[in-house]
Amino acid sequence: MIYEVVGWIGTFAILLAYYLVSTKKLSADNRRYQILNVVGAIGIIINSGVHGVIPSVGLNTAWLLIGLYGLIKVVKK
Repeated sequence: MIYEVVGWIGTFAILLAYYLVSTKKLSADNRRYQILNVVGAIGIIINSGVHGVIPSVGLNTAWLLIGLYGLIKVVKK
């Protein structure tokens, strides 16, 4: 049950990030945007890993690495 909640939180975080950038409420170089993506990817990685959905683990690992790279760039600004 906890893994389902973690997965849904991750999904919501990524969708919220996408919505906020698409509606220009946040920019891609905003710290909150990058944090939402990182948190979202971690949640989906955990859920997908528990359920053995390896393609989703791979996709979200890449999403996590890109988000971390973006977050580091934003923090260093």
